Amino acid sequence: MRQTQSVLIYSLLMAGVVLLSNILVQYPVSGTLYGISLADLLTWGAFTYPLAFLVNDLTNRQFGPSAARKVVIAGFVVGVAFSFYASVPRIAIASGTAFLVGQLLDISVFNRLRRQTWWKAPLAGSLLGSVLDTVLFFSISFAAIFAFIGPNDEFALGTAPLLGVFALEAPRWISWALGDLSVKLAFSLIMLLPYAALISWLRPMRTVNG
Repeated sequence: MRQTQSVLIYSLLMAGVVLLSNILVQYPVSGTLYGISLADLLTWGAFTYPLAFLVNDLTNRQFGPSAARKVVIAGFVVGVAFSFYASVPRIAIASGTAFLVGQLLDISVFNRLRRQTWWKAPLAGSLLGSVLDTVLFFSISFAAIFAFIGPNDEFALGTAPLLGVFALEAPRWISWALGDLSVKLAFSLIMLLPYAALISWLRPMRTVNG
């Protein structure tokens, strides 16, 4: 009963994070950093989305990968449903695919490293999961090769200076992906702080199911 209730709470937290991130992704971050216009690269959703990895890792640590996968499915269902409501099908497919594959990779990596030093499993899992999530989302959403899923975004495919400041030119979606990934990687480190604070309280069950 305790595990069922806890997994339900984790599922609600995951659904909340995914829903909040899908809402905040519509709002660009204003300001500049080293001459880079943040509004051209980042949305506020990039700052809340890494919480999904924290929820995933805490579930995995406490109840194992089987429970973590249930929590991920809950987030996947909520995210896809909202994305289809608020966006075009291509973006919704990209969002759902990236979330599901990235979170499942996090579960797999975390589980392999769970018996090593406390920070290795959550850090490695979230780093690798974030990279895969970002590559999948931006590629499926904007790369011309995925036009069979939906119409191409000509603005995203148009070339511009990388990150808006470098001489090298690239499709705009590449800069968007790099900006998004930089925040996710930074937060992979930051999320170790709440993880470290919670692991002494949320102790693993003696038997962890795969």
